[in-house]
Amino acid sequence: MDGESAQFPKSPTGIVGLDEITGGGLPRGRSTLVCGGAGCGKTLLAIEFLVRGATQFNEPGVFISFEESAKDLTQNVLSLGFDLNDLVARRQLVIDHVYIERSEIEETGEFDLEGLFVRLGYAIDSIGARRVAIDTVEALFGGMPNPHILRAELRRLFRWLKAKGVTAIITGERGEATLTREGLEEYISDCVIVLDHRVHEQLSVRLLRVVKYRGSTHGTNEYPFLIDADGIAVLPITSVGLEHEVSSERISTGLLRLDAMFGGAGFYRGSTVLVTGAAGTGKSSLAIHFAAAACRRGERVLYFAFEESANQIMRNMRSIGIDLQPWVQAGLLRFQTHRPTFFGLEMHLTVMYKAIRTFQPQVVVVDPISSFAVGDNLLAVKAMMMRLVDFLKTAQITALFTNLTGAGGDLEEVNAGISSLIDAWLLLDNAPRGSERRRELYVLKSRGMAHSAQVREFRITDHGVELCDEESAPAP
Repeated sequence: MDGESAQFPKSPTGIVGLDEITGGGLPRGRSTLVCGGAGCGKTLLAIEFLVRGATQFNEPGVFISFEESAKDLTQNVLSLGFDLNDLVARRQLVIDHVYIERSEIEETGEFDLEGLFVRLGYAIDSIGARRVAIDTVEALFGGMPNPHILRAELRRLFRWLKAKGVTAIITGERGEATLTREGLEEYISDCVIVLDHRVHEQLSVRLLRVVKYRGSTHGTNEYPFLIDADGIAVLPITSVGLEHEVSSERISTGLLRLDAMFGGAGFYRGSTVLVTGAAGTGKSSLAIHFAAAACRRGERVLYFAFEESANQIMRNMRSIGIDLQPWVQAGLLRFQTHRPTFFGLEMHLTVMYKAIRTFQPQVVVVDPISSFAVGDNLLAVKAMMMRLVDFLKTAQITALFTNLTGAGGDLEEVNAGISSLIDAWLLLDNAPRGSERRRELYVLKSRGMAHSAQVREFRITDHGVELCDEESAPAP
């Protein structure tokens, strides 16, 4: 691998997740073909490659467009926070719109790339560009009937770009039976990336796959990616690894008496904790206690909520004596809320991955994971959770998941699909006692530590969750 890296140096893209998949970026001084259907994100990926290059790696870039004018292109990416006019003014970017009259090509039957070489060469030399994007390659040859001339000219273009020493992205439209309309991928590029935009059960998902990368290992799976206000974010997680480091440090649950049930010291740092129970048993209240304890230690907490807004959660917690606002204002607690039906599972995972990468928390809460279970997709939810748990453990992030179960059901059976992924499992219940019900909890499992086997009553009071004394009778 070291020999390969020395022979094929890479240019980091700066795009979240993509550099991890490609093992460091795109082949430096060579060309990458990015192909896909309309609206899949080809142009945006090319633009972000240039913007990140200019702003993060001091590599100016040139964008050649055959379809959109510089004005339209600049306006289209403003919503993503990319100020192309500023980069142009600072001589970090050149945008050149090349208009090709296809009727003239069809009438004369003559066309070559000499004119393009002159314009592109001037643009590169004017700012000392190290990166180039050409969007899209089909526009060059729309009127050319001879495929042999087409391929010869494309080879010449790629050789010319290589001789200039620039790292290039060339976009192409997806063909019906080939990756591109003309089947160019096997002839011209050192790296080929395919983008796809699918709609399944009325939910859209964007996928990226590296199908070719000469001289380098790379991820070969389909990776979900997200386009949002910050640009593109790719989810590089596809499989579960078991090589992560583990910690012997213990952290508090937020309740001293609950800590005692876990050997007196709480959970292991970096462990995954599951809290399950029917509606109204106090799952979110326990999760908030855990989050608040982390904030008191000066740790950042990222709280994913899928049933309540952040304001509603904070209002509800004030009713039991927990004020979360100071932690939010201090930047230690961040809520991220979405309706579970807003995205598909893969896209939810991508959004969560990006949020974790950005905020870099020590603790993550997901409340509840049962929101993702729709119909008979338990296996898909388990696969999603497996990838999330793997990522969190690798990053040494302590995670607490809540899971809603049906009242009166067999909790262990309901949660069997995800129980093998977690390190500690806390079960909550509303147990009948005469004409009333009382809240109870017990520890079903806790890997690597002794734990209490008692069923403990607890109450939610004006001062938060309180575990009752072991020998105390329930309140009248």
